[in-house]
Amino acid sequence: MRRAVLLYFLVILSENLAASNKPRRTVFFQDVDLKLFKESGFDSLSSLMIRDDFGQLVVGARAKVVTLSLDDISKKTSEANWTVSPADKALCIMKGKDTEECDNFIRTLHTIGDGKMLVCGTNAFNPSCDNMNFTNGKISLEGKIEVGRGKVPFEPYQRFASLMDGNTLYSAASSNFLGTELVFQRHGLNPLKTEMKRSWFNEPTMISISLVEVSKNSKDGEDDNLFLFFTENAVEERRDNIQVSRIARVCKSDLGGKRTLQKKWTSFMKARLDCPFGDVGSPSLIQDVFLLQDQNDWTDSIFYAVFTSNWDSSSACSQSAVCAYKLSDISQVFSGRFLTERDTGSWETYTGVKPYPHPGSANQTLLFAKNHPLMEGAVTPITGRPLLVRAGPRFSKIVVDQVTTLDGRRHQVLFIGTDFGWLQKAVKFDGEDGRVIEELQLFQTPQPVNFLQLSSKTGQLYSSGSNSVVQVNVRDCSRYTSCDDCLIARDPYCGWDQVRDQCSSVVGASLGSMIQSWSDGDIRMCPISELKNPAIAHLTIGVAQLLQCSPETNLPIIWHFSGNILLPGARHTVLDQGLIIRPSYSDSGLYTCETVEIVKSKVHRKIVVQYMVQVQDVNTVVRNLRTAVITLAVFASLLLFFSVIRHLKAKEQNHTDCGTV
Repeated sequence: MRRAVLLYFLVILSENLAASNKPRRTVFFQDVDLKLFKESGFDSLSSLMIRDDFGQLVVGARAKVVTLSLDDISKKTSEANWTVSPADKALCIMKGKDTEECDNFIRTLHTIGDGKMLVCGTNAFNPSCDNMNFTNGKISLEGKIEVGRGKVPFEPYQRFASLMDGNTLYSAASSNFLGTELVFQRHGLNPLKTEMKRSWFNEPTMISISLVEVSKNSKDGEDDNLFLFFTENAVEERRDNIQVSRIARVCKSDLGGKRTLQKKWTSFMKARLDCPFGDVGSPSLIQDVFLLQDQNDWTDSIFYAVFTSNWDSSSACSQSAVCAYKLSDISQVFSGRFLTERDTGSWETYTGVKPYPHPGSANQTLLFAKNHPLMEGAVTPITGRPLLVRAGPRFSKIVVDQVTTLDGRRHQVLFIGTDFGWLQKAVKFDGEDGRVIEELQLFQTPQPVNFLQLSSKTGQLYSSGSNSVVQVNVRDCSRYTSCDDCLIARDPYCGWDQVRDQCSSVVGASLGSMIQSWSDGDIRMCPISELKNPAIAHLTIGVAQLLQCSPETNLPIIWHFSGNILLPGARHTVLDQGLIIRPSYSDSGLYTCETVEIVKSKVHRKIVVQYMVQVQDVNTVVRNLRTAVITLAVFASLLLFFSVIRHLKAKEQNHTDCGTV
């Protein structure tokens, strides 16, 4: 019977672990080894850029740009102010905007080909740009103001995307004062932009817009591409206002048309981007994208994207997911069939003569391209499903790092920011679902993670909310305090150093004394640790008392009593942080609290604490107290008696001495 109960318990435990939405470890702000920049007057942080070449983190905020040391961002190195003129502010307020909006929010920071920086701000709803230099450790604006319309939004907080290629700026932003017209354009000597047609952009919600460049580095003359990710209302749906995620593509060498599509993109195509999770029919709305480019074969490059099922962060049913897309699969969709709009307004598969060359190339049939931007096929994720699905706070940002483990294999570590200011650290190994191994609280007060960037030079992750910037060492393994914990976490960054007897980063380390078991978390590789003596706990019959058990991880715990699994009952209540006992005499014995983790169907246990419980009833306690009181009283009486005797003897001795004299 005992074996049947054990098997039943393990089945339930396995199901609970599979359904658990908790990360393996939670680290709060006060326990995180991070560096923080926050000062008075520094608010509405609106842009972030890493300059590895001169070791600075460049931060744009309201009316100012500051630089921070990449090694330690708590050290500010310089500052440049860019305020709005009184006349521009007055005009902005007259147009109905409030005083705060009518400031200059620095929304764009880009490195130009000559090493200078392009800086663009909203400038009281009159977008403007300037160049900025970094000389002798200080930044300074040149003061040569240029029109920034279309490069950044008019509004301070509206979503947009931009990318700099040499001296050419690409952007997807609203181009009017009301913020209702989204334009995807190339600025510079040969400007291009999207056609103002419903089939190109249909009321884009701009929940997210991301712009990514793919350099093919191929020898067959293929053109480099730009990919735009956004959300919009689906023109092809028969129901109105169905939001979908899109991926659009253009060629960098696109020159535009001469008459048809003059100064417009001729290579613009778009397709639906699917990430199936949540309720059937619920839209998956893209929030951010990161490209992990394969340097050997561009077709093996992978886009990692975060989605939400419900953009309303107050919804209790909101879910988020991470989906990954291979570039070769995306290219296949863009090489497929098109949708066409009928006179009735419905959209159907185009069955006419296929134009040559295929639309999407630099040279094509322009009229067809103008009227057929939408592909029939949808881009689906690798394996057809998400890498990771979570309920709760929305995912907002993502970056991906590639780590080489001790066996020479490369693994991806996902860093995901949320709208509550937490950082999720997730991994996915072949044949397994993605899992969050750690979450870190980045900010003291809940606020969305607006920026997330990883420096290849320092190996540090830089993030920001609305009024502070944080720096996190992603290779920090010190929170794994034992060999068992270090190995079973299967953190690609970390291995157990047997010489220094600590969990350390494997980045740049050789096999030597380091051990790592990322495939199955085999803790048998660890040296055998000696168990500590159990703590003695005196409990009273019928009185509810707590035996504490506080593991460092969020793993479920189980209790053993005298070698058997302790199941909840009338006298035993199992909590996340301990065991409440209302004991009887039969509850005396050894209690063991241990964490349980299942890795590839293997159950791993680790003892957290042990108690040797001794139980006595109230009458015994009273009798013991009464005996102790009587004993103490007798002892006190004896002390008083002997004190009096000594006093009398001393007095008699003094009397004798006086008589002799």
